[in-house]
Amino acid sequence: MKNTALLSASLVLALSLASADALAWGAQGHRLVARVAEPALNTTAKAEIDRLLALEPGATLSSIAPWADQLRKEDPDLGRRSASWHYVNMAEDDCVYQQPRHCVDGNCVVEALKAQAAILADHAQPDSERLQALKFVVHLVGDLHQPMHAGYGHDRGGNNYQVQYDGRGTNLHSVWDSGMFYQLHLSDDQFLSRLQALPAPVDIRPPSLQQDAPAWAEQTCRIATRKGLYPSGHKIGERYGNTWRPVAEAQVRLAGEQLAALLNQLLGTH
Repeated sequence: MKNTALLSASLVLALSLASADALAWGAQGHRLVARVAEPALNTTAKAEIDRLLALEPGATLSSIAPWADQLRKEDPDLGRRSASWHYVNMAEDDCVYQQPRHCVDGNCVVEALKAQAAILADHAQPDSERLQALKFVVHLVGDLHQPMHAGYGHDRGGNNYQVQYDGRGTNLHSVWDSGMFYQLHLSDDQFLSRLQALPAPVDIRPPSLQQDAPAWAEQTCRIATRKGLYPSGHKIGERYGNTWRPVAEAQVRLAGEQLAALLNQLLGTH
């Protein structure tokens, strides 16, 4: 009985760690993507977003941003069906996106974003479906800019690359999701000010997702393959964070700007 209990406890721990590993940016990072986007929304897009969010009183663009990572508990069936929508593995192929190879049946972040954006833009769809699509769009744009979510398939985007970060056992994926951010102990407001002080991204324009979603993934992938992102040793700490945190922060800022441009295009002209 004792061994059975220990085995059960170990299984629960393993499953909880596996669930945590699948997150992108962590909840704070996803909220920050949305908060970067909010000031850049045009009046029409903001009004339509507010109208859809009113279906869930109290909801905001930032509060719904982590929703897709919470589906395992809130809606297990949808969570299973959408599990592969959060990433695309393409680093082994020189970061060149090929849908038949990297996104079978449309089950990757690139094609999922296209599909959910189409639902959101379609005013003939029920508002409940469009609100769900809004939640996915906000989240998936964030995922698409997280390097580990467009990286290598052989190690599951760094999930299987074990490291010690500041003396704690984790994996490289989790370090990029949240480890480098949470180390700063900043509130969302403090972190937003930090991101807004960064140089504004260039070439932000109304996106064409057929071309731009793959291009975003390829740009993100090229970060995942930079020399040094995978440390030569498995013990990392302040030096690694100081080197790579600015890259992660720039990606969150870029994701927010791209999200605003996309929402303005989808919702700002009706």
